[in-house]
Amino acid sequence: MVEFETTVREGVLRVRREGARWLSTGWGGGERRGDAAYNVSVPEGFDRTDLDAYLAERRQRAGFGESGPCLLTGVELRHARGARCGPVSAIGTAGVSNPAALPMVAASESADASADSGAGGERAESASDADSAPEIGTVNVLVGTHRALADGALANLLAVAVETKTATLLAETGFPGTTSDAVVAACDPAGEEVAFTGSATEVGACARACVREAVRAALDSRYGDRTDDTIPASVADADHGVVTDRRAVVFKP
Repeated sequence: MVEFETTVREGVLRVRREGARWLSTGWGGGERRGDAAYNVSVPEGFDRTDLDAYLAERRQRAGFGESGPCLLTGVELRHARGARCGPVSAIGTAGVSNPAALPMVAASESADASADSGAGGERAESASDADSAPEIGTVNVLVGTHRALADGALANLLAVAVETKTATLLAETGFPGTTSDAVVAACDPAGEEVAFTGSATEVGACARACVREAVRAALDSRYGDRTDDTIPASVADADHGVVTDRRAVVFKP
């Protein structure tokens, strides 16, 4: 079975499969039909706000004619890593300069939690101001299967990818994500029809394995022993980031 085709040029990663269905949480996200989706590496200090025009420029510069869902990352694409398992493949980039911590104990309940979260409510003291340059981290994942998925199954594939990304990041970095993570899930409408993609199904199990291995390999490329960079130990140690320390009111429906 032909896999999703992956090409990298001029700081743009294209994942291609003719006529695929894509579901994206990134810029201009949602569901669409098309031949390609992208992960675009942006330079440090990136401040463009006309993102549709910018992404079209980057695709054109890279020689990619097809429009499609686009994710943006501050991570260089030499750190992108992919994985394949059964009918699924995934590719990811991983930067954690802007971690988003989610403590399970309120600051008011724990002096340690209060010290970790800083005085900024949902912002650590090291977090950037709203008018500064965008965060340069981000964990992006594109996952696709050559099966034809029902509407709910495609949405669930995206959920499985997010769940796996979160579990992998927690295990490898201590953070469940960053402030700007995004995922694209895809399927081939011409493939064998599949109604479910939960973790007990072939597609779901393979997606979990692919996303786990792709994210771990991307982290190792960006922060492993062969690099000079390290994963921040806390939000306070990071360039940017947030701690969600507010509490919701619990009620019984």
